[in-house]
Amino acid sequence: MQSILAAVLLVLTASPVAAAQEPTVPPLPVTKRIPVKVIVIANFEPGEDTGDIPGEFQLWAEREKLDDVIALPGGVHPLRRNARGLYGMVWGGTGTLFGDAGQQLIGLLMDPRFDFSKTYWLFTGISGVDPQLASVGSAAWARWVVQGDTLREFDDREVPKSWPYGLFAIGATAPNALPDNGNSFGGSDDTAGLGMAIELNQGLARWAFERTRSITIPDTPALQKARAAWKGFPNAQRPPFVLMGETLGSRRYWHGSGRTQWARDWVKLWTHGKGVFAMTNMESQTLAGAIELGAKLKLVDPARVMVLRTGSNPSMPPPGKSAVASVSDEGLGQIAAYEANYRVGAPVVNELLDHWDRYVDTIPTASALSKRQK
Repeated sequence: MQSILAAVLLVLTASPVAAAQEPTVPPLPVTKRIPVKVIVIANFEPGEDTGDIPGEFQLWAEREKLDDVIALPGGVHPLRRNARGLYGMVWGGTGTLFGDAGQQLIGLLMDPRFDFSKTYWLFTGISGVDPQLASVGSAAWARWVVQGDTLREFDDREVPKSWPYGLFAIGATAPNALPDNGNSFGGSDDTAGLGMAIELNQGLARWAFERTRSITIPDTPALQKARAAWKGFPNAQRPPFVLMGETLGSRRYWHGSGRTQWARDWVKLWTHGKGVFAMTNMESQTLAGAIELGAKLKLVDPARVMVLRTGSNPSMPPPGKSAVASVSDEGLGQIAAYEANYRVGAPVVNELLDHWDRYVDTIPTASALSKRQK
């Protein structure tokens, strides 16, 4: 027993000295960071970045010749760039079971090799499109990114008869109401501070829209045939077009007319009636949150962020078809949506690169574009 006590006393008395002698982490070497002008971020690529079946990024990588490959620790795909200063990358994939695109993006922002302080970001990808607003293949520039994960949920079969669905805000007592209990949702009644809707730079979004609104997005006989089923939905029957509309990000892949109505209401609720639901996907909310954190760390300028989503499939079935039968109707629209991503996004990216001296310190707006056109 005495030997044990002696050993304990030795550890206790020696621990301050041991702690003082613990090695410290050496600082990162001071190097000149590479200023990144423009970067395109996609979310999904079924295989390689180039040379096989295309996903959201492959057209960008091949057509913009993003041939310089840069390995990144923790990244599912490498960072790529071309000689003009355009960077691009796929965030997400099947590399890890619990992979989080937002966490990977933070890793990129903290890479000491790059300076993102004046970088323009284009987040792009395919989505489910609201047929009330647009057709498959259409492209929407977002003004808000709305988060659809943090909420309360009841089975729709168990809700009061007056409720349209069982999804509602934490702190609210029914759907389509903002929180009224400051202790139930982050301890705040300030809905602007709850992180449910991140407002993008609307002047920049409008500028991007005005530059691209007249772009012709390729149409096909197959898409035309599919659009004929949308009787009573005139916008769903239009050839693909460019519009402005909000993106709703949710980790759950939902589908159907009931959930589409929830998405319309949810976007309207959290943007205080200013936004309109256009596209649903599974990544926008985490990536927008990563940018918001990066801004707090002074690593990025959130006013230089753009979000472009394109419709690969409707978010609900056409009249006369069930949600179960239509939930997998993506194959026809995916290629069209990949093409629209590039066709609509590339003119904006190349304008920024071609006139970098103009945009490096001055973020473009739609009003500035109108003045130059006069």
